[in-house]
Amino acid sequence: MSVEEYSQRPVKVEKDIPVTYDLGNLSVFDSNVLDKNDFDSSNGKREENIKALTRDNVQLLINQILSLPMKTTTEATGGTSGQGAMMTLIKLPEPSTELPREKPLPKPKAPTRWEKFAARKGIRSKERSGKMVYDEATGKWAPKWGYQGMNKKLDDQWLVEVNEDHIGTEKELIDPRSLNRADRKNLIKKNERQQKKNLQHSK
Repeated sequence: MSVEEYSQRPVKVEKDIPVTYDLGNLSVFDSNVLDKNDFDSSNGKREENIKALTRDNVQLLINQILSLPMKTTTEATGGTSGQGAMMTLIKLPEPSTELPREKPLPKPKAPTRWEKFAARKGIRSKERSGKMVYDEATGKWAPKWGYQGMNKKLDDQWLVEVNEDHIGTEKELIDPRSLNRADRKNLIKKNERQQKKNLQHSK
């Protein structure tokens, strides 16, 4: 089935057994009975049947999401192109499905002699923050800033989460991607001002 044919399929989807949703986890659960012959590896239309079933359930999920309360921003600059963009905010409910961990809980390590001594004396070690941070989405380590830095992660996202601290404030209806870039620019300017002061003091 072509992309055009998929786009022409109806928005309203009928199911014999109504599906259930966990909108907090953006999930839909379909308990309808499937014909195993439609999804057998010997069936030439197996991939098409899988795509059709997935499309219908995703459509149901989108219909539910679009029924939630929405807020629309005023025109703002969004994306790396600098073009004007409208942003729609949708507040998802709390998740109702408890998701399992990908890996088992790590076993606690036995404290070293120094750690035992520090605990008795109340000594706290200084935390050192490195330049790299683990990106759970890709499963790789990435720099905190600079080229492909985690501080630029929001820039190219089509869907972003609103900072809880901004809810109910004037920043709630501002594109978080714009705020992210503005924060970086302010930090760069602050560093430049600090460098100038340091040079003046050294002279």
